[in-house]
Amino acid sequence: MEKKKTKKEIVRMLLSNNELDEKDEEELLDLLIDQPISIDVDKQEEAKMSFGDKVADKVSEVAGSWTFIGLFISFLIAWTIINGVVLKNANPIDPYPFILLNLVLSCIAAIQAPIIMMSQNRQAEKDSLRNQNDYRTDLKSELILEELHDKMELILKNQKKILKALKEEDEANEKN
Repeated sequence: MEKKKTKKEIVRMLLSNNELDEKDEEELLDLLIDQPISIDVDKQEEAKMSFGDKVADKVSEVAGSWTFIGLFISFLIAWTIINGVVLKNANPIDPYPFILLNLVLSCIAAIQAPIIMMSQNRQAEKDSLRNQNDYRTDLKSELILEELHDKMELILKNQKKILKALKEEDEANEKN
């Protein structure tokens, strides 16, 4: 008596690209058809996001917008005009060559870069989950299509047999 393979063994065989025998393929097909395999990656990720993850996403969203770039360029122009032109003869906060401005920009970049990278890393994880989800969905579709193809071939084969039998019956009736 042949030992029935577990779902884990079938999936392991599938993932290692071994050829499945017909019985194993049928079990896998039943497993995939009976259970939903697709997941909503965004909802799954959102459920496990920490406060820091949410902040990183918000910082990335704001820092990567045209509004932020426009406002930041405006700030730099205003800083330069105020300290280089308006307060030039008075007591400027940051006289040319704007060392304080350089310090502020360096600090912003030093903080902003790792925060954006954290957000990008989490996005890469989401993309990986989406790819895995797409693979499972494609696999399920492929197996279902193969099963439908096999059933169609069987139907066509049976239909040919029926047509042949009807033709033979007609020929027999014509002879009588």
